[in-house]
Amino acid sequence: MDISGISMALSQIKTNTELGTKLLSKAMDTNEMMGEGIVKMIDKASMERSVNPAVGGNVDYSV
Repeated sequence: MDISGISMALSQIKTNTELGTKLLSKAMDTNEMMGEGIVKMIDKASMERSVNPAVGGNVDYSV
């Protein structure tokens, strides 16, 4: 294989690696935001349960 071919292959590998890293970074940011939202929902649900302990105590399985 010639030098120019090796150079092009290495350049493409570098580009693919950079793209993969950026995509993973975005995915991690998205997951972090979703996790924060879930924590807020859990906190809100526990607050509702502490204020009104009867909420969610019974489940109607007849539906």
